Amino acid sequence: MMATLPAWVLVPVSFCLFALNLAFWGVLVTLLSLLRLLPFGVTRRVCHHALHGCYTGWIAVNAFIIRSVNNLEWQEQLPADGLSKQQWYLLIANHQSWLDVVLLAQFTYGRMPLPKFFLKQELKWVPFVGLGAWALGMPFMRRYSKAQQAANPDLKGHDIDSTRRSCEAFRHQPTTIINFVEGTRFSQKKRQLKQSSFQYLLPPKAGGIAFTLASMGEQFDAILDVTIIYPDNPKHIVLAMLAGKLKRVVFQVERLPVTKQLIGDYFHDDAYRQQFQYWLNQRWQHKDAQLSAFYQAEQQAADTNSSNKVNPTP
Repeated sequence: MMATLPAWVLVPVSFCLFALNLAFWGVLVTLLSLLRLLPFGVTRRVCHHALHGCYTGWIAVNAFIIRSVNNLEWQEQLPADGLSKQQWYLLIANHQSWLDVVLLAQFTYGRMPLPKFFLKQELKWVPFVGLGAWALGMPFMRRYSKAQQAANPDLKGHDIDSTRRSCEAFRHQPTTIINFVEGTRFSQKKRQLKQSSFQYLLPPKAGGIAFTLASMGEQFDAILDVTIIYPDNPKHIVLAMLAGKLKRVVFQVERLPVTKQLIGDYFHDDAYRQQFQYWLNQRWQHKDAQLSAFYQAEQQAADTNSSNKVNPTP
């Protein structure tokens, strides 16, 4: 276990390990992506399975590195009826760190279909990451501001079109589609800029998941609402992990049914759009209350422990 090493040693060592892991699988993915362009059905099918094998390898090695570098306690609250690798899931989650992506992939490993993430358009140009995500069929989302849409009305709904095309490919095999519906990582500065009414979350964006449900709603077996908590490392989460100081990760998972009321035409049915936005905001209020209750319980436990140390029982 490397967690006993000093932080100034661990940070560059662990960073290099993650970079080497990404580069190793990235080179394989690059070669397989080129082979997949060949006009042979057998070659494409073999490359498809090999690409997903690389994805699985990347997840497994990341998990090994994280646990080797950190004395990590992993806590999970899972649905009573369990999860399956043979089902389709739409997973929505809060977003605090780039580490969320790695840990969510690790969370799904072996218990659910391999996850497909909705990624920002800018990530397409990140070495290995962009090519790997493209080869695995992950959708890249380009967000347009209201000012851009006002200047060019044709941009409205453009990112949703990419969602539609990507979702069509997910119909053929069990898939976990993951969407960070806040659209970006949480920070207090962003919370203030967006005038968020939530204490621990940014306002959710409804369009992407509404269109995903419209495209594949009847095929999803469930919606998984995941709350990710880093109780002892609320800030600089990635740096804490690289330095071996990531102590706990908590996953609270709720399984929600995909009802007919959640499927509709988000851009042309005003009643449905208002109903769906209300449903999603209710989920976010519930998630924010969960986070608040969790941190209050943590503070109460810390106060009790502190009191017991000051006034030990005779």
